Amino acid sequence: MRALLVAGMVVVASITPALAAVLAPNEIQTTFFTGQPFTSSTPSNVKFKMVFTADGKMTREPVAKTGGVKGEGTWKLTKDGFCTTWKGSTANCFRIQTAGDNKWSVMKGTTAIGTWTK
Repeated sequence: MRALLVAGMVVVASITPALAAVLAPNEIQTTFFTGQPFTSSTPSNVKFKMVFTADGKMTREPVAKTGGVKGEGTWKLTKDGFCTTWKGSTANCFRIQTAGDNKWSVMKGTTAIGTWTK
């Protein structure tokens, strides 16, 4: 009986990441690209105030004085998500998937490169 319970827990744990919903480009735009600020956190927990405006521009500002670099750039939607280009950098493309209540993972391929919260 215990083996059956353990096997069931392994199955649930293995499919839980698959249950994360990937946001469609229009959902990304209406949730985040509205000109309203939200918080972005890196895997090393550096936090930024992010603002994406409807005209395709974006800014980031470190929340703390001890980490992160202020920046500005542009964004555009793609068929799978969106791409950003920060001044002085090349374009990078991402997907957004749900990661809890008012929390989303920013994905580059299969790697979470950040977390957005509102």
